[in-house]
Amino acid sequence: MHNWHVLKNFDEASFAAAQFIVSQILKCLQNKSICHIALPGGNTPAKCLSLLAKENLPWEQIHWYLGDERCLPLGESDRNDVMLDNNLWSLLPVANVHTMQAELGPDVAANLYRETISDIEYFDIVFLGVGEDGHTASLFPGNLALNDKRSVVPVYHSPKAPDERVSLSISTLERAEIKLVLACGEAKREIIDKIKLGESLPVNRIGSIDWFVDALAVKEF
Repeated sequence: MHNWHVLKNFDEASFAAAQFIVSQILKCLQNKSICHIALPGGNTPAKCLSLLAKENLPWEQIHWYLGDERCLPLGESDRNDVMLDNNLWSLLPVANVHTMQAELGPDVAANLYRETISDIEYFDIVFLGVGEDGHTASLFPGNLALNDKRSVVPVYHSPKAPDERVSLSISTLERAEIKLVLACGEAKREIIDKIKLGESLPVNRIGSIDWFVDALAVKEF
């Protein structure tokens, strides 16, 4: 069952998502010593993450991971970890940030990241995006990676460049305690309609999600 948080605009949705993440981190740390969080790439999360960076959190107790990464050279501007560094990770303890070595190629990087997360029973929070085709992380409709049961999967033949990627798997995302998506703008309206109808899309295969959307995305206000 998806939970829909509808805000007036992108800025308000980003703020609400950041506050939700803060509340879930604090809730998690009431019962555990470490909170494990996976983050998305792309441009949409940047504002939310920059707001999160300003919060007074027990940063030493939070470990950060990638939901997916693009197989590009280190430092390439289109890599997800570059956006995350610019908005959050550069301010945090280096030991708490766990990047994907996607520059080594999908298979090698996926193998290495499986080792990185091997001791994590489940992610406490997974922050995701959604594409206009219903993909999430780097799990695209019809792609072979969708049916790979390993915790981290190599992705080939992505319909969006670059065509080689690394991603947490459907099964890993499904096991996460809390899942949230920030999706704003009129361009997301059609796919959100399909998601609400329960269509068979990658993002609809991972269980309940807290959605932070703006009025343009859901035809409200």
